[in-house]
Amino acid sequence: MRAAKSEEASMGMLKTDLITPNSLQEVKTGTKLQGKCLRIISVESPVKLYCCYGVMAVLFAAVLSLSVALKLRKWRPVTEKCGPCYDTCPKDWIGFGSKCFHFYEDMINWTSSQTSCMELEAHLAIFESIEELNFLKRHKGPSDHWIGLHRTSPEQHWMWTDNTQYNNMVPIRGQGECGYLNDIGISSARDYTHRRWICSKYKRHI
Repeated sequence: MRAAKSEEASMGMLKTDLITPNSLQEVKTGTKLQGKCLRIISVESPVKLYCCYGVMAVLFAAVLSLSVALKLRKWRPVTEKCGPCYDTCPKDWIGFGSKCFHFYEDMINWTSSQTSCMELEAHLAIFESIEELNFLKRHKGPSDHWIGLHRTSPEQHWMWTDNTQYNNMVPIRGQGECGYLNDIGISSARDYTHRRWICSKYKRHI
């Protein structure tokens, strides 16, 4: 009996020791911290959520803008030029395709006309298509004009002034060594005869 009372007294003292003022203070502090954490979580979570929504909205707007820009580029007006861009021709020169042409009114021989063109970083006119040939015929007027075809003898191939071989796109009449353009097409004559001439050069790429 005395032993039981002694045990109860010991347990009472143990409970009193466990619940000390310091222990109560720690419990209160823990409760306060838990409350603060809950408030922080409850406040910060919506803010973070709104930030995520904002970032998603910005990304969506960027993707939408890029998509619209690509569509506008794809459906650009048909009047817009495609392919490489070229610089404009010098004054008094006429542009056609990728070349510039100049039609001279003076009359000199074939060799002198080629020298005149080379001084302007050009050659006697070279055509590479029927369209270019028809352009030259339209703009030369009624007079004959030297062009950049020549050969050393009637047995040799016709060559352009840039040292490429003529592909016989249009037959050349006559037995001369120098080619000129007339109303019929292309004819040939001796170098010493005097005619007007046409210079040509490529436009510069921008």
